[in-house]
Amino acid sequence: MKGKEWYQADDIAEEYETKRFSNGGRLIDRREKRAVLDALGALEDKRVLEIACGTGRFTVMLAERGADIVGLDISSAMMAQGRRKAREFGVGERIEFMRGDAARLPFPDDHFDAVFAIRFFHLADTPAKFLAEMARVSRNQVFFDTFNRFSTRSIYNWLLPMGSRLYSRDEVERLLGDAGLVLANEAHDFVLPYGFYREIPNGVAGQFRELDASLRDSALGRKLASVSYWDARTR
Repeated sequence: MKGKEWYQADDIAEEYETKRFSNGGRLIDRREKRAVLDALGALEDKRVLEIACGTGRFTVMLAERGADIVGLDISSAMMAQGRRKAREFGVGERIEFMRGDAARLPFPDDHFDAVFAIRFFHLADTPAKFLAEMARVSRNQVFFDTFNRFSTRSIYNWLLPMGSRLYSRDEVERLLGDAGLVLANEAHDFVLPYGFYREIPNGVAGQFRELDASLRDSALGRKLASVSYWDARTR
């Protein structure tokens, strides 16, 4: 996985959410959480696996809504932040944080009702293997996002030290088919790249978001969306 050593560093874990979701990044955080909640639907007593759970921003949110959730990550430092957050919100009994490899998930087939990963596939060196494992352990739903090849993300990518893996729609469809998954729903968003929003104040970001949303709803905007959410079902 790209940036594996960087991601596991203790100081990165301490500052991760502050750097990613300060200023206009709060807007991105809200949108991603809404995408996850809309996709997963009713959560009471649903068994959910989150791949690359990081500091638990989704994990804790879902546990608060009644899910029994396992958060898997390669970074012990990130998960320490997640455990602290779970205790603060009083949902520690509904969450199990587990260090592990997403390419070899330590669960039997059909173990979860839903499996999801946000901000993961842009770093994946073997996306087919990861997606196949997610499909194997889910009895119903697999949900994930990608950064898109034909978008403003392509320009922003040049400025990143690690870069990102960018996906075309054809590639996502091939990955889904090879994993035995059927696409049930999709959404496309953010004509302007994430990095732009993180660099501007939250109030200003809201104004740009209005423009972004109007562009997104046009035919051209949908084609240029920098991120896509893919909601699939096992066969």
